[in-house]
Amino acid sequence: MSDQDNCVFCKIVRGEIPATKVFEDDEVLAFLDIKPIAPVHVLLIPKKHIASLAQVNETDAPLLGKMLALVPKLATAQGADDGFRVIVNAGRVGQQEVPHLHIHIVGGSDPLGPMLAR
Repeated sequence: MSDQDNCVFCKIVRGEIPATKVFEDDEVLAFLDIKPIAPVHVLLIPKKHIASLAQVNETDAPLLGKMLALVPKLATAQGADDGFRVIVNAGRVGQQEVPHLHIHIVGGSDPLGPMLAR
C-alpha cells in the first residue's frame, strides 16, 4: 500500500473523506480546516501527493507559485480581508501533522498573536 493510499488529504481529493471545499481545479483543492485556530482557517493542498515542502524541487515551482497566488483570493473570499497568515509546516521538527504538503491560510481575527512563542 502506498503513502497516497493512506494519506488523509489524498482521500479527501478522491472524495473518500468529506470536506467543506472552498476552491478546486485540476491541480489544487482548498477546504476548511476541521479544527480551525481562527475564524478563517483554510487548507490549500496540491492534488498531486507531495509529502512535504522539504521534498519539493524545481519541477514543482509552477504548482507552488500557483498555490501562493491563490492564497490572497482564498483569504479574502473567506473573510480575512484585513490580513492573514500563511503557514507551511515541514517535517517532524516543523510539526507537520499530515504528510501531504499543505498551506494553512489563517485570519479573520484581531490579532493572530505571535508567530512563535518567544
